[in-house]
Amino acid sequence: MDIEMIASLGLGTADELADLALAAAAEAGVKVCVAVVDRAGYPLVFKRHPGAPFHSIDIALDKAYTVVSFGPATAKWDARLAKGSEMLRHGLLQRERFVGFGGGLPVKHEGVLVGAIGISGGSEAQDVQFAEAALAGLV
Repeated sequence: MDIEMIASLGLGTADELADLALAAAAEAGVKVCVAVVDRAGYPLVFKRHPGAPFHSIDIALDKAYTVVSFGPATAKWDARLAKGSEMLRHGLLQRERFVGFGGGLPVKHEGVLVGAIGISGGSEAQDVQFAEAALAGLV
């Protein structure tokens, strides 16, 4: 029998990441939604500022899901899709939960993907900035 044990993000760290991201966004005066998912893509924590755009709820969740599905940050897809075939671009962009723009970042522990954070509500650059701030602020 072959069994693989997969490391995954815990609830406490997920909650801390969400709070750090919300604080970074609040400092910038931007209302966002933050989703943190485990290694399987299931939501651990979802938080939003009151007044954040409603569509940003699903976008934040889908950004995090896209990251754990493939590995790289969502901002890297633009360049990757530009190099790929038209069929690849069309196929991925038609996937229901695929997000190919910035705001989703991997959460790694000792180089291993354990989850992801997705942020939506600001500009693409702001969403990336808030996610990076959250990751940098982890103790």
